[in-house]
Amino acid sequence: MADNSHNMTFQAGAAKGQAQEKGNQMMDSVANAAQSAKDSMQQAGQQMMAKAQGAADAVKNATGMNK
Repeated sequence: MADNSHNMTFQAGAAKGQAQEKGNQMMDSVANAAQSAKDSMQQAGQQMMAKAQGAADAVKNATGMNK
């Protein structure tokens, strides 16, 4: 009976360890997705700023204010 109890305890510990590892992997995936989204938003913001600057320069050139 002691062997069976020991085996069940071992299996429970192994299952707990596997669940913790799976949780860690999921958290890593979430963190990676968040970082990727942040990077994408920063890149999109930079592109929008560049386009806005280009539009402002075009208006200045068209109106002769850029001289």
